[in-house]
Amino acid sequence: MRSFFNEVKEGLLISFQAIRANKMRSALTTLGIVIGIVSVTLMGTAIEGLDRAFTKSIAAIGADVLYVQKWPWGGGQEWWLIRNRKDIRIKHAKDLEKQATLAKAVAPATGTRRKVKYERKVVEDVVVVGTTEGFTETSGANIAFGRFFTSMESDGGRPVTVIGSEVATNLFPNENPIGKSIKVGNYGYRVVGVFDRQGSILGMESLDNRVYVPISRFFKEFAHARQGIQVMVKAASLEDVENAKEEVRGIMRKSRGLKPKEADDFAINQQEILVQTFNSIGVVIAGVGLFITGLALFVGGIGIMNIMFVSVTERTREIGIRKAIGAPRRTILLQFLVESAALCLLGGVIGLAIAFPLSLIIDQVLPTAMPLSVVGIALLVSVFVGVVSGFLPAFRASRLDPVDALRYE
Repeated sequence: MRSFFNEVKEGLLISFQAIRANKMRSALTTLGIVIGIVSVTLMGTAIEGLDRAFTKSIAAIGADVLYVQKWPWGGGQEWWLIRNRKDIRIKHAKDLEKQATLAKAVAPATGTRRKVKYERKVVEDVVVVGTTEGFTETSGANIAFGRFFTSMESDGGRPVTVIGSEVATNLFPNENPIGKSIKVGNYGYRVVGVFDRQGSILGMESLDNRVYVPISRFFKEFAHARQGIQVMVKAASLEDVENAKEEVRGIMRKSRGLKPKEADDFAINQQEILVQTFNSIGVVIAGVGLFITGLALFVGGIGIMNIMFVSVTERTREIGIRKAIGAPRRTILLQFLVESAALCLLGGVIGLAIAFPLSLIIDQVLPTAMPLSVVGIALLVSVFVGVVSGFLPAFRASRLDPVDALRYE
């Protein structure tokens, strides 16, 4: 074992001497590996970042919450048929609230965009959500301070609002917003609560740039009552989700007057559908990324193999001398394998040094993350490519006859 480590140590010393002696050749040789490792790393950071952002975003949806909507998530159906479906109405939400026995909470929701104003401060393009008192239960969102509007305020359409943390920061940077009057569009509302920070959906649409108002007042001031809505139904427990889903389907079919043989003209969406869709998209992205990465590493590996063949040819006499004084085939094989792996490892380190700042730039557009696992995989891939690419030249070097090698000019 000790002799093996001594041979590896000796091989590393010889390989670094060879790299220093041929700096330009070594740099050009590792270029393909650098490109491949940059591709590997950026692909890994992008997938890891998207996965983390998706996991964080999907948590807001809730595994035990059903979303009754006109459109299904994930597609897979004829859009022209779905477009002609009747919208989901407040009536359907009320029927679910009255009849669903496996539901812990039911909350309709719909939205639009308006500017929000307080004194001279204005926030443009804020999402105005019309909903009921059950929203906090179905969404899982927490109130940072203040409260959500009550059932009496919701049913009576009172001019009260709960605002997102981003809106609160922009309108009230140095004062408490509770009890203050703001204008949502052209209408006055009294702030009764502020939501805790919720983040964004996949790093894109912010969940904090929103204000929430009673849905009955929403229809009076921002939209016609015939505008479609979605209904969020929180199951009594995770174990009851599937049973609750079937109960919701039955109530909705009855409420919409569907006959037994007619297909559902609504969708019941849940977290699992988004997870499946995201995973299928992730497989495609990873497949394309692996193909591009594999191509770059293949080209880089061919370059390493060629340069190692040249290195073996140049050092034929050196190999002959080492074998003549008793160096076994294993030592010669290990020497050139270590040299090839060291070249690729050097390319991997350079590739990581380039990929890290690039990932920070990409993070401004799409979420990225570079955990130690991605770094470790990139370096392991570098060494693996080096060993595979250097094996044939190293094997050829180890098989050289010492007499022929010493006569080589």
